[in-house]
Amino acid sequence: MTSDLDAPPAPARPEEALKIVPARRPLTWLAAAVVAVLVAMAGHALVTNQAWEWSVVAEYVFADAVLSSVVLTVELTVFGVVAGFLLGTVLALMRISRNPLLRSVSWTYTWIFRSVPLILQLLFWYNLAILYNEISFGVPFGPSFVSFDTMSLIPPFLAAGLGLGLHQAAYSGEIVRAGFLAVDQGQREAAAALGIPPGRQFRRIVLPQAMRSIVPNAANEIIGMVKNTSQVYVMALPELFYQVQVIYSRSGRVIPLLLVATAWYLLLTTLLSVAQFYVERHYAKGALRTVPPTPLQKARAGLAKLKAAAR
Repeated sequence: MTSDLDAPPAPARPEEALKIVPARRPLTWLAAAVVAVLVAMAGHALVTNQAWEWSVVAEYVFADAVLSSVVLTVELTVFGVVAGFLLGTVLALMRISRNPLLRSVSWTYTWIFRSVPLILQLLFWYNLAILYNEISFGVPFGPSFVSFDTMSLIPPFLAAGLGLGLHQAAYSGEIVRAGFLAVDQGQREAAAALGIPPGRQFRRIVLPQAMRSIVPNAANEIIGMVKNTSQVYVMALPELFYQVQVIYSRSGRVIPLLLVATAWYLLLTTLLSVAQFYVERHYAKGALRTVPPTPLQKARAGLAKLKAAAR
């Protein structure tokens, strides 16, 4: 026999079920309303203020001179990023090596190039011919076999690229070194115990994990490189900022031309941010059970929810 106390409780009727009430957050809604009003005011000021001269912006944003300067800006960015990260990887490997000379040289390079402003480095490279009239190649401390005029060997574009790349290498080296140090040493020891060759250890174990730490910081540096190309104006190279200055000094349309440069910088950095998202998503596969959805996947999920609600 079983008593009433031992009997399981009767299921609650639907009208007796607990009603879930979402938490009320009045301050959050108030803050959202304030932000919405501020955004609306900013948008109204951009649209109604005639001083922005949006018609002039539309006239120059796709002008041939501006487009050619954008191409030069992209070329300088690619040159500086590739040279900077290649040399930065070498500096990082030197910094974590057991050789004290290599460590000292890497530290000294990083110290010097992080201490001197970029614009000064660009001016040094631009005026390199004052220090050395010609550059020769031959036996160290011995006779030279061939020599070149410095101005012909290092034109302004190459001087700007070298200045950007060498400056970037000092920061890239620290980013790459931090990524390598973020990988637990025990994993490399376990891989060595399993007999995995060192090259395969680096490619399949160390590098994929290090990239999760490297990519966000490297993306910041690449985006910064896009904007650092504006300092090349001191070398009279017609990159985006310099070309915009030339145009508004002739036309007198300062604000619209600055908006043209702003629009192109926003577009370039947006494209790099999108690329950063997908690269981070790729290297997150080994650390997350589910990778974050792409914007297209989010849009599809939102449409599916709207269709389900409509039904």
